[in-house]
Amino acid sequence: MSDEKPKEWRTALTSNQDGRILIRGYNIDNLIGNKSYAEVCFLLLKGEMPTQAEAKMLDAIFVSSIDAGIAPPSAVAARTIFSGGNSLNAAVAGGILTLGDAHGGAIEKAAKLFQDELKDKNNADFNINEMAQKIVDDAVKNKKRLAGYGHKLHSIDPRTKRLLEVAKSLNFGGKYVELAVAIENEFRIKKPEQKLPLNVDGAIAAIMSDMGLDYRLGKGLFIIARSAGLVGQVFEEWMREKPFRRLRSDLHEYDGVPERQLPHD
Repeated sequence: MSDEKPKEWRTALTSNQDGRILIRGYNIDNLIGNKSYAEVCFLLLKGEMPTQAEAKMLDAIFVSSIDAGIAPPSAVAARTIFSGGNSLNAAVAGGILTLGDAHGGAIEKAAKLFQDELKDKNNADFNINEMAQKIVDDAVKNKKRLAGYGHKLHSIDPRTKRLLEVAKSLNFGGKYVELAVAIENEFRIKKPEQKLPLNVDGAIAAIMSDMGLDYRLGKGLFIIARSAGLVGQVFEEWMREKPFRRLRSDLHEYDGVPERQLPHD
């Protein structure tokens, strides 16, 4: 038995020794040109090569979240940072730092809810509709907002519809997707005035759960997807806009106290 102590820094992801890069044991030379970006992402995160269905589903998730226009906080921040004279990488990093519970973080929160509720349960152990009713009743009673439901712009999120279609075609419409949709239906009954559709974050949360992905990867999946969009946003800022962009005067106002004099001692 070796007395050698384990190194302080360890990884089971990638080996880079003797001129060979091995990702989860696979030589990167063999991955290049043979496997897609989504496939190798899955390999890194799960440790094994995905099936064709898993690869296609993960790719669809990435596409669904790649960009959402110039208005979200991440795009505004990234463009503003670049406008101040910083590098592309600093601007993209700044955009990523805006991602939190209100922007991209709903995937992780919703996936945790779904996985906690259905942990160690098989189809004979529970009734999906009763479970959804209990979850929604608790949310309504305690005035809690459930991550993954509601949208500022859409009464029905078009990305959700398409993702669920893809998930069904690839056999990833399992118990987590069933629970997510049942909660949406229950909200329609209990809070019809509030328009709380299953949004793209909630759909991704349910699908990734049916794919066997840990809820703690929720923000990570969004970061992987949106990083490409942020690079595009920053590059467009670079190509089309002048540095040091300011808000137009009609877009902001001062609402503090008027000018005043220092008090006399």
